Amino acid sequence: MYRFLLTPRWWGINVFVVLAIPFCVFMGSWQLGRFEDRVQSHNAADERPDQAEQRAAPLRELLPVDQKTSGRTASATGRYGDQFLVPDRRVDGRSGSYVLTLLRTDGGKALPVVRGWLPKGRPAPAPPTGEVAVAGALQASETPGTDGVNASGGLPRGQLGMISAASLVNLVPYEVEDAWITLTKADAGMTAVPAAKPQNTGLDLKAFQNLGYTGEWFVFAGFVIFMWFRLLRREAEAAEDAELGLAPEPTGTASTASTASTG
Repeated sequence: MYRFLLTPRWWGINVFVVLAIPFCVFMGSWQLGRFEDRVQSHNAADERPDQAEQRAAPLRELLPVDQKTSGRTASATGRYGDQFLVPDRRVDGRSGSYVLTLLRTDGGKALPVVRGWLPKGRPAPAPPTGEVAVAGALQASETPGTDGVNASGGLPRGQLGMISAASLVNLVPYEVEDAWITLTKADAGMTAVPAAKPQNTGLDLKAFQNLGYTGEWFVFAGFVIFMWFRLLRREAEAAEDAELGLAPEPTGTASTASTASTG
């Protein structure tokens, strides 16, 4: 009765099932692992002391930025250079602009420094002159998916949509660090910009999306198994009916027999 399993059609179905189920289980397990990693990073962040309260460290000791160094207080010295406004950024529920000034350090690369936030429409104050020492929360370069980023371009001269070395490379004639800091104490007339949490950490919406995808992949695996058994049962019943002579005659055969009888 199950000889139909050896037909080319069922060979194709069986191969698909054998490949699809492990793939779904693998993808579900991977998404679950991503969720567990975020839970662990969230718990680890709760157990660590406040990043801002830790001793300030030279910038070079904290690069490159990762989940451990993001938010740490970094210190650097140099002279301020080019300045940009980063529009459409919100602080305390109000819309305004970050004031970003590049600090030319002795290390060769310039460090983007967010000196503070201004309400929309207020002009940015000029940066201090001469040698300055700054300290602020270290942040990773922004990406198009970062909250508040304007990745569409088309901004007026002197404005910047995304704080990153990639967006500054064509605006200044020198190299820029792949990181930035937000001053712990904003310069006069501005509001300090709070440090953002490290990316891909914490129990945010993305974390629960990973958990939802986990369930979807395991549901897909169950659906494949369900459909395989359903097809198998239907094919087996059809084969059993054929063996018992209960299978309906093909339409063409029945029509021919009817025509012969009439004639």
